[in-house]
Amino acid sequence: MEKFGKSQPVKRVEDLRLLTGHGRYVDDIAPAGSLVAHFFRSPVAHAEITGLDISDAKQAPGVACVLTAADLEANDINIGMQASQAPTRDGGKGAAPMRPMLAKDRVRFVGEPVVCIVAETLAQAKDAAELIEFDYDELPVKVDLAEGGTELHPDDAPGNVAYDFADGNAEAVDKAFADAAHVVKLEVGDNRIIVNSMEPRGAYAEWEGDRVHICFGGQGVWGMKDELSAAYGIDAAQVRVTNPDVGGGFGMKGFTYPEYFSLPLASKLTGKPVKWMSERTEAMLTDNGGRALTSTTEMAFDSDYKLIGYKVKTLSDLGAYNSTFGQMIQSFLFARVMMGTYDNQNTLLEVKGIYTNTVPVDAYRGAGRPEAIYALERSMDNAARELGIDPLELRRRNFIKPDQFPYTSATGETYDVGDFERVLSRAEDEADLAGFAARKAASEKDGKLRGLGVSYYIESILGDPSEHTQVDFNDDGTATIYVGTQSNGQGHETVFAAFLSDQTGIPVDKINFVQGDSDRIAVGGGTGGSRSVTTQNNAVLQTVTVMVEKYSAFLAEENGVDASDVSFDDEQFRVKGTNVAPTFLEAAEMARAKGRTDLLSFREKATIPGRSYPNGAHIAEVEVDPDTGVTEVVKYTVVDDFGNLINPMLAEGQVHGGVAQGIGQAMLEHTVYDETGQLLTATFMDYSMPRATDMPFIVFNSEPVPSTANIMGMKGCGEAGTVGALAAVTNAVQDALWEKGVRHVDMPFTPLRVWEMLNAA
Repeated sequence: MEKFGKSQPVKRVEDLRLLTGHGRYVDDIAPAGSLVAHFFRSPVAHAEITGLDISDAKQAPGVACVLTAADLEANDINIGMQASQAPTRDGGKGAAPMRPMLAKDRVRFVGEPVVCIVAETLAQAKDAAELIEFDYDELPVKVDLAEGGTELHPDDAPGNVAYDFADGNAEAVDKAFADAAHVVKLEVGDNRIIVNSMEPRGAYAEWEGDRVHICFGGQGVWGMKDELSAAYGIDAAQVRVTNPDVGGGFGMKGFTYPEYFSLPLASKLTGKPVKWMSERTEAMLTDNGGRALTSTTEMAFDSDYKLIGYKVKTLSDLGAYNSTFGQMIQSFLFARVMMGTYDNQNTLLEVKGIYTNTVPVDAYRGAGRPEAIYALERSMDNAARELGIDPLELRRRNFIKPDQFPYTSATGETYDVGDFERVLSRAEDEADLAGFAARKAASEKDGKLRGLGVSYYIESILGDPSEHTQVDFNDDGTATIYVGTQSNGQGHETVFAAFLSDQTGIPVDKINFVQGDSDRIAVGGGTGGSRSVTTQNNAVLQTVTVMVEKYSAFLAEENGVDASDVSFDDEQFRVKGTNVAPTFLEAAEMARAKGRTDLLSFREKATIPGRSYPNGAHIAEVEVDPDTGVTEVVKYTVVDDFGNLINPMLAEGQVHGGVAQGIGQAMLEHTVYDETGQLLTATFMDYSMPRATDMPFIVFNSEPVPSTANIMGMKGCGEAGTVGALAAVTNAVQDALWEKGVRHVDMPFTPLRVWEMLNAA
């Protein structure tokens, strides 16, 4: 690992700035004198719009502009949002009903934007919103996860079915089940959550001549650039998009939202910059939710407990509209790791996406992979109980073995490397499973139930395998690195500058870091799917390779030697037969003095040849007070195979954050709509988030099996903590409650729910 990152736990350089209040977020950098936008939103979940009178709002004090869907269309804006469609079992694509940027004809969820009001102050915009006359005829509301009901999109989605997806060989699976010695079935609920990033969504727009600049809190700028230029019918060169510091994204900020598209028009009509910032309840109503599915799993085993067949039927809640990736999450992305780390080629996944009168559902940390692993690892644990075999032993019997790699899974993923048994054995030792019986006995003395849960996950790194890196040598003796990913708090500023320093010897404090500006960075893949570190550093390596080659030729020419006589040792060039040994910065100054501007800026693209597959074992222990239902995660151990680590401290931080989000969903978080589609969990008074007191000490260990799919041997780590945590915690709760007769548990394990489970049993 010496050449490809020194694997040192370097502290994050951006933390001092961010933690001392010097971060520069959307609301901090909106131009002085910006007007403020506020959105009038639907108060009901489903209704035909019969009247919309904005005349009084237009005349209200301080109001500069009021926009409806009709106004957007009158200004030649294509108001339909873009979204991907899942492939369907009949060879077609999922439904594609229009999702308008402002509601048109009908509203389909509480909080859907209807009118954009722009005023000098937020208070004035809110006051004006009170003057809007909004008439509607209510329609029956659908919030259940089943086919049928009042259709949200009658012309596009009969029965409210957005897509009917299938992946696998039904005939082979049926045969496997017919031949099975044991069949085990389980229903697995995966609760809906609200992402609740620390910084709510926000944006501002301004015109610079005939060019529009929109700045928003996101996970990349190029999707927004393409969609905005398409919606407004202008050339992409007329659109500049920037992301400043972003206070958390987790997938939820990885795509566009309706509100962003009204701001450029409002700015154009008023001649002033226009900004909008979501408030917390507004965010809870309108940010895309996560998870929200129910799966029925069946496992077929032979007489030696070898898994010979696995099938899953899922109903997935899409909310009222297709979000950007919504249809793909529980279908195509779920399928990528459906069979996890187990050697079984007979699989069948059948998924139906259902429209409901709720906010759309899309990517949330892991995006389909946590859902698939949760269903699989819950099912493996349940099978172990039903079959009377140790859950670790059942997993070991079914693991893909090291000599089977590269291994092509039943759903077409080619796992390059893995040693799952080694990782699990390390986790077993680190978690002191041998001492669990004693800990359980001690809990019983205190009147508590103690449970142990195991989860073994694998994740398929997603997103564009290509990335660009640009390195400039500046007049002041510094260098600048431009990257195509976007930090939402992961530490990119530290990682990419440190990696460039490691490869070139340029001191980190001499490296400037630039991200999130479509004018300064021509193209990039943004952040999502744990892709950033592998794709971006691969592009850094390619750029440095070209830099070394070009500077070696330059130094050879300057010193009258062959290029083969010039070498670079990651810190200095060496010219054979001379004392010439310049650093990169010194060589750049020599090139500048010679007028060699071609040596002052380098931009290269690189593509990783294959995905990497981080994997690992999570082992959780919980204690349950049977009198109150209060459940605590009291011990948590993680052993991950992330391949070679660039910065172990940052990797561990990502795992801690991911586990916290997994524990949050498992123990506390739950989005609740009533039968009329009203969100009952729209404040932190009603929606519970994990706090420090809810978190155990997390033991993290690395057991690397370097990837062969990239030259650095790395595997992504951004989402892994969440992927493994859900099943580990749930299996631990099931273990604790099993002896009390509770045979089925579902998240979240709030005191009331656990108490009810115990009393029902």
